[in-house]
Amino acid sequence: MQRKTDHKWLWAFLFCLLCTYSVQAQNEISIPYSSYGIGMVNHSSNGILDAMGGVSYAMQNPYYINFRNPASYAAFDSLSFIADAAASVYSSHLSQRQMTQRNTYAKPGYLAIGLPVTRHWRTSIGIKPFSDIGYNIETVKNIENIGDVTYIYSGKGGLNQLYWGNAFKICKGLSIGLNVSYIFGSVYAYSNTEFEGTNFFNSYVNDAYHMDGIYLDAGLQYMFNIGENHRIGLGAVYSNTAYIWAKEKLLVNSYSGNYVSTILYDTVFSQDGMRGRLVIPQSAGGGLSYSYKDKITIAGDVTWRDWTHFSFMKPSNDTMQNSISTSIGFQFIPDPLSNKFFRKMAFRIGGHYSTGELLLRNKPISEFGVSIGVGVPLTTFNTHSSLNILFEYGKTGTLANDLIRQDYFRFSFCFTLQERWYQRVKLD
Repeated sequence: MQRKTDHKWLWAFLFCLLCTYSVQAQNEISIPYSSYGIGMVNHSSNGILDAMGGVSYAMQNPYYINFRNPASYAAFDSLSFIADAAASVYSSHLSQRQMTQRNTYAKPGYLAIGLPVTRHWRTSIGIKPFSDIGYNIETVKNIENIGDVTYIYSGKGGLNQLYWGNAFKICKGLSIGLNVSYIFGSVYAYSNTEFEGTNFFNSYVNDAYHMDGIYLDAGLQYMFNIGENHRIGLGAVYSNTAYIWAKEKLLVNSYSGNYVSTILYDTVFSQDGMRGRLVIPQSAGGGLSYSYKDKITIAGDVTWRDWTHFSFMKPSNDTMQNSISTSIGFQFIPDPLSNKFFRKMAFRIGGHYSTGELLLRNKPISEFGVSIGVGVPLTTFNTHSSLNILFEYGKTGTLANDLIRQDYFRFSFCFTLQERWYQRVKLD
């Protein structure tokens, strides 16, 4: 006989977080470098692993969802249902020469669930951002016999990733997994050209792209013990080259007035339905982890991404380069089996660095960040649920060659809830 447990708290939690994800997805970022390609690609892991610098390839745990290596789902507890969700708030500081700008914005993290199917099969379903676009750039140039001309470029939107992942235990310690993802979303690019005098009509261009397609990534993990107290993990991932269908809608208007109070004059050009494709290039990575009695965990990852083969509707004019990313992280739990609240808290620290995929004015737009975090047990639910808090400082870009540097602070919180999926009851 099987008895199902009461999941009302879990379903209420998921409903609230899904509503939060829908609302927060409307928030816009403000990063000039997102004007290139498909924007700022999201390489984040879950809220726990992000606090450890984003390490993930050789990490697995029965009570959180590591969607960056689908082979990790094999570690899910056979009697547990897991819900995992996160959101972040960013404080960004942009600098270029003597100019600075500050922005604060919120971003959804992810919403995912994981559960057992059979003895050797585990599955996970979730949604998370794939890329984000948000920028507003204004420049003024003086043209002979015309005067000052103002160019305004702005954009918004991004892509989302809805995934279904499955993992299988091959033998003791060895597991494989596959995420099948549906990539979808829209990006919008606007440009205005405004003349100082009244002898010219200004122009407005609205270029919208709607995209959807399938994306695959596979993973492998092998975990083994050395003695009773030491555990080593090896992990590898591979993402294929994805061909995402894209549809463009282009509208060009001329107008009088200015960008703030526009009076439309005429539609110069309109085109709806031009089709093409977005090519997301392949990537591969590997990782290593070490754990001592589940108290101390150290891990590191390396990732290679083939951005030179990126294209969007047509061969890219953006200067792209292959990128290498590295990350390292550390976690300490005083006593994972203790009944005392503070003894079960998790303390995390990590760092990451990427050469970046953009190469502008002969300078790579590199990224780096350092993070700290803490995991707080939620004993109201059960011993394996937790609230995880992350603080991160990061930098993107450079001030060299008149480029832009972004310094940001990120505050993130992640809820991980574990519930009994089912349990067998013996009848006397």
